Amino acid sequence: MALRRALHFVFKVGDRAKTATFYRDVLGMKILRHEEFEEGCKATCNGPYDGKWSKTMVGFGPEDDHFVAELTYNYGVGEYKLGNDFLGITLQSSQAVSNAKCLGWPLTEVGEALYLTQAPGGYPFYLVDKEQPHNDPVQKVCLGVSDLQRSTHYWSTLLGMKVMDKNEEKKTVLMGFADSQCKLELQDIGGMVDHGTAFGRIALSCPREQLPVIEALMKKENQKILTPLVSLDTPGKATVEVVILADPDGHEICFVGDEAFRQLSMLDPKGNEFLDKAMAEDKSDEWFAKHNKQKTAA
Repeated sequence: MALRRALHFVFKVGDRAKTATFYRDVLGMKILRHEEFEEGCKATCNGPYDGKWSKTMVGFGPEDDHFVAELTYNYGVGEYKLGNDFLGITLQSSQAVSNAKCLGWPLTEVGEALYLTQAPGGYPFYLVDKEQPHNDPVQKVCLGVSDLQRSTHYWSTLLGMKVMDKNEEKKTVLMGFADSQCKLELQDIGGMVDHGTAFGRIALSCPREQLPVIEALMKKENQKILTPLVSLDTPGKATVEVVILADPDGHEICFVGDEAFRQLSMLDPKGNEFLDKAMAEDKSDEWFAKHNKQKTAA
């Protein structure tokens, strides 16, 4: 499964401006591309919402060899309810720790050279206070599961990830497609997984020819398919094909054809400019204030 890659994690954001500050100024990530959509995504990339939304890809480098974040902003939705499904992203960057301290961004020391902080919306990030590596600083994504053995079987046997480490004391399993990629950590939370309304999605890529094979395997194994193989259009960019799955705890997984995704995910030098322009033109906060109303809390 070396041809498969971990691509990004999708976050729903209610405050786009504060979120941009966190990823750009605290973590030190770059805006890789920004896109605006007039209606909801066929594969519910923006969640179960039909209206206008935007997608911003942020990371430490190109999506070809970095694990990045996809920030989805639904106009008119200001807040999402957190569950216990997403347990954090860990990245190595003493510069990010320094940035947080300089900006007064809340940090909690939780271990030796390890700090916990939160993105707007309450999403946890763990910052390793060591020099940022030349390769991808993002080390792992941690998801909560209710049955570690069952989930390990799903992600390794069915999705092809390699088990790299087990910690019985912490009830965690670390896995991935390759040593050089961002890893997935599963942690047994000892109860049901609650996804709230803030639930995200992890995106993985595979050669396009494997998409129908993955879909057929899930049907054979009686596993959940949220969106059967479908094509997704981005105006002016490559059309990609995806299959959306759900693991035994309901974590959403998007498998996308790698060849077309590499075209879609090319760095847009105007990404930063497009995001800033969209935020400047977004008068939704003013409209709600003027009409004495609040944005929806999903």
